[in-house]
Amino acid sequence: MTRPRSRTRWLMTLVLGLALVTAACGGDTEDGDTGATGGGGPATEAPQHPEGSTMAQIQAAGTMRVGTKFDQPGFGLKRATTGEVEGFDIEIARLVAEAIGPDVDIEFIESPSAVREQLLENGDVDMVVATYTINDARKQRVGFAGPYYVAGQDIMVPAGNPLGIQGVDDLNGKRVCSVSGSTSVENVREMAPQAQVTEFDVYSKCADAMGDGRIDAVSTDNTILLGLVEGSGGKYELVGNAFTTEPYGIGVRKDDVQYRNFINDTLEDMYASGAWADAYERTLGRFVDEVPEPPEVDRY
Repeated sequence: MTRPRSRTRWLMTLVLGLALVTAACGGDTEDGDTGATGGGGPATEAPQHPEGSTMAQIQAAGTMRVGTKFDQPGFGLKRATTGEVEGFDIEIARLVAEAIGPDVDIEFIESPSAVREQLLENGDVDMVVATYTINDARKQRVGFAGPYYVAGQDIMVPAGNPLGIQGVDDLNGKRVCSVSGSTSVENVREMAPQAQVTEFDVYSKCADAMGDGRIDAVSTDNTILLGLVEGSGGKYELVGNAFTTEPYGIGVRKDDVQYRNFINDTLEDMYASGAWADAYERTLGRFVDEVPEPPEVDRY
C-alpha cells in the first residue's frame, strides 16, 4: 500500500531537520572527536614548507624514513610480539614528523651504530634518531640537529660487581664489550688501553655475552645501560660512575642546513610546549625518578 503524500513530506522534513541539527553540532562523535585536533577546534592544516625542501618532499611523499635502534630499551626497542618500535628516540621522531605535516607517517629502519652515516649519505633514511652522539669526526660526514638529550658513558657489570669495577680505569685488564662504530668503544680504547675489547653490532649481544661469562663488563651511555639493567631481571647492575658527556643529536645529510634548522626549531618548540618532557616521562621516566631540563640546542 502506498504511503499518503502528506506522510512522505513529513518524513522528509524530519530527516532534513535532523541533518541540520547534526551539522550545527559540528559532527561530534560520542567521545567528542570531531576529526580535528585541539579539542574540537579547527582541523590542523598542513604547514607550508619551502619548495624543494626536504620537509616539502617528505610532506608530499606522506612518509618519513627514520633510522633508529631496535634493541635499546627506553630509546628504541622493537617488540618481537607486535613489531612496534617504542622509546624516547621514537617519540622525538614522531614529534618531528607531526611538525612536517599532520598526515606524515613514519617508516622506522634499524640503524646500528656502524652504518648510521652510510644510511644518511646513501639517502636510505631522511634522518637518524638513534642515541647518536654529536662529535667533530661525525660532522665531517653528516649534519646534526640538537642535542635533544645528554647522556654519560658508564659501565654495566654482573649483579654484585664480583670484580669490583668502580670506574673506567678498572677496565684495564678486563674483558669489555661495546658496539662497533660507537663513541663508546673509542672511549674505552683510549681511556682503558689495557682493556680486552670485544665489539658487536648491537648492545643486546654485549649483554648476552656478559650473561654467559664471555666478558666482564659492558660500557656505553648510562641511559642505554639502565634499559639493559631493567630488562635483565636482576642479573646486571650499573656502576654509576659516568666518565664522559654524550650529547645526542638528530642526524641529517651534511649539507641540508635548511632541514637541520627546521628540526632545531621543532626541538625548541617541544621544549617550550612540554612535549619533550611528556615524551621523556613516558619512556626514560620508567628508569629514572626525575625529568631533567632539556639541553640547549647548538646551532653550529
